[in-house]
Amino acid sequence: MSRALFIIDVQNDFTEGGALAVAGGAAVAERITRYLADHAQDYKIVLASRDWHDRDNDNGGHFATDAEPDFVETWPVHCVAGSNGAEYHPAFKTDKVSYHIRKGQGVPAYSIFEGRTEAGSTVHNLLDEHGIDSIDVAGLATDYCVRASALDALAHGQRVRVLTDLVAGVAPGSSEAALAELVHAGAELADTGV
Repeated sequence: MSRALFIIDVQNDFTEGGALAVAGGAAVAERITRYLADHAQDYKIVLASRDWHDRDNDNGGHFATDAEPDFVETWPVHCVAGSNGAEYHPAFKTDKVSYHIRKGQGVPAYSIFEGRTEAGSTVHNLLDEHGIDSIDVAGLATDYCVRASALDALAHGQRVRVLTDLVAGVAPGSSEAALAELVHAGAELADTGV
């Protein structure tokens, strides 16, 4: 079995003090780094995604510019390309990351599958090139981009595990619902014990 690790959006704007902070986001960044120190060799490739939104437009209606955000379809400005908010959280050490994926460049994007490397490779192509058939998912936020990425991985025929101690969500209720939905769709939940 060739396994990949997805690390979803461990960025300053999604951690404490950021534009769309997730409670526990910084702790997740720290735990992912500890996990990678001991387990990076368990994966053929490690992919880390980042929202990388355009500065000069509303990114296809993703940014609420004319009204208050509804926090479902529209959001406050966040993770603008090149800004500190778009950078990885400093506790997340990226030396074990094989590929960096940028998503949401001018359009709404939740799943890592909607992004590309700087060289233009898609996640689907990377998984095929490396013969990946199993994916572990970690990162932020459980109820949005982790959920979307895991569902897309399942739709692409991958075996999927969500590493429950390496994720954090926007809200407890929606995070629990997202995990239940993922299990119903065929994902496994696993605690790394980190």
